[in-house]
Amino acid sequence: MVSCALFMELLDGTVIATALPQMARSFGVSAVDVGVGISAYLVTLAVCIPVSGWAADRFGGRRVFLTAIVVFTLASALCGLAHSLPQFVLARILQGVGGAMMVPVGRLVVLRTTAKHELVRATALITTPGLVATVLGPPVGGVITTYASWRWIFYLNVPIGILGILLTLLYLPQDDDAESRPFDTSGFVLSGVALAVLMLGLDDVGSGEHLAWAAPLIALGVALAVVAIRHARRAAHPLLDYQLLRVPTFAASVWGGTCIRLIVGTTPFLWGLLFQVGFGRTPFVSGLLVLACAVGDVGTKAFTTRAVRTLGFRTLLVGASLLLALGILACALFAPTTPTLVILVVLFYIGVVRSFAFTGINTLAYADIPPAQMSAATSFASTLQQLSFGIAIALAAIVLHVAALAHRGSTAEYTVGDFRVAFVVVAAIGVLAALNFSKLHPDAGHTVSGRRRFTAREAPTPA
Repeated sequence: MVSCALFMELLDGTVIATALPQMARSFGVSAVDVGVGISAYLVTLAVCIPVSGWAADRFGGRRVFLTAIVVFTLASALCGLAHSLPQFVLARILQGVGGAMMVPVGRLVVLRTTAKHELVRATALITTPGLVATVLGPPVGGVITTYASWRWIFYLNVPIGILGILLTLLYLPQDDDAESRPFDTSGFVLSGVALAVLMLGLDDVGSGEHLAWAAPLIALGVALAVVAIRHARRAAHPLLDYQLLRVPTFAASVWGGTCIRLIVGTTPFLWGLLFQVGFGRTPFVSGLLVLACAVGDVGTKAFTTRAVRTLGFRTLLVGASLLLALGILACALFAPTTPTLVILVVLFYIGVVRSFAFTGINTLAYADIPPAQMSAATSFASTLQQLSFGIAIALAAIVLHVAALAHRGSTAEYTVGDFRVAFVVVAAIGVLAALNFSKLHPDAGHTVSGRRRFTAREAPTPA
């Protein structure tokens, strides 16, 4: 049920971009205008995700999760039925409210109902659909808009949502132990406005539209974020609890995980542009190439639990980060003459490695979090995840822009050389992630990984 929710939200977030021209013709506006629908959704997510932990504690995780799926599914149907841009934007805002509660609370429900020693396996199961959805989105959107109506992008969420509702009603236990924790109104306003402004600025950079507004919006968002953090450190019951960063495993997952998510967020964007703009492939063929990464993701999940238990979190995450950086560097060597089989193998390899990385990151985050702080941890982590994916697209666009200016003094079009620079920069982020994870204790997260701890008495006796 949580997998259904995660797949539905992430697929919806990535599939819509390919349908913008067709939607614009349907509404009688420009494609740029329809982009407001994407921005409205992202901003609503950013504003409402911090509330998810408080809502789960106040009203119960099962009740909030079920309501969120209903809202998201209903809003998806309304998006498909929209006949004007204002109707569509309002439906997307409603969809964002449902999505903001759906995935963080769903993850919280799994954390609360899963034993520590089963957490790695459970995390692997719920993260797979999300990784696959980020890769499937563009080709699925291309197929739908080519052979059907854009409205089916949203109608597809309806049966998935109904399945999630039924599974929740059948299998998710009741949790009526509500906690009457005060709502941090000031924190909600400050963090909400800061995240909304930041997401708008990052969206402007990523889309290439309204670039003159991007820098002021990002600067204002950062300034407001500083004020929000100062408030959170003084508040008795902050909406976003920064004290969680004192937990070493959670902090390592936050900082290293942000690096990995930047890689995961930038690569589909760069691959799509490289294959189409640089190599002259069709959108459909480009999407099929990227599917190799999804195949690697799915095919590896059966082995991730054993890998964590055999290697431990530190070794696994350091190794996966470096291997991921190596795979991204290989992408920098792609040329129009590169055999298709080589491209498929490299993308499959990247999918395999990032599957191990994501399972490790998403499990390590909650390894040492006390049950009473679990809802705060999921809200905090989910907020940063949403922000990191927004930063990823903006980062890819900025690097391409700077590379084009450095090479030719113009950004009229990108060349293969520009993409090579971008892939090198993204690979360097993988090295930063490895450095972050290398600071972990060798036994970090051992209660979750199940890896036997090594003690001095177990040391081999010298011959």
